[in-house]
Amino acid sequence: MKFVIVLVVILVVLWLARSGSRRVTRDRPKTPLAPHEDMVACSQCGLHLPRSEAVPGRGGVFCSDAHRAEFERAHP
Repeated sequence: MKFVIVLVVILVVLWLARSGSRRVTRDRPKTPLAPHEDMVACSQCGLHLPRSEAVPGRGGVFCSDAHRAEFERAHP
């Protein structure tokens, strides 16, 4: 009898935990996905970054002003 009571308690706890997690995901507002953005590679080091964060330069796009300056000094 003791085994049956313990089993019922465990099943009730699992059922409550499962129904509670479904309620949380159902009530959570859906966030819109970020728009797709092209990735570009830094002409100096090859690091890939979003086009909006890239620094344009004479030899292409760069991940920072330092890499842009270094590339432009090396390629006059």
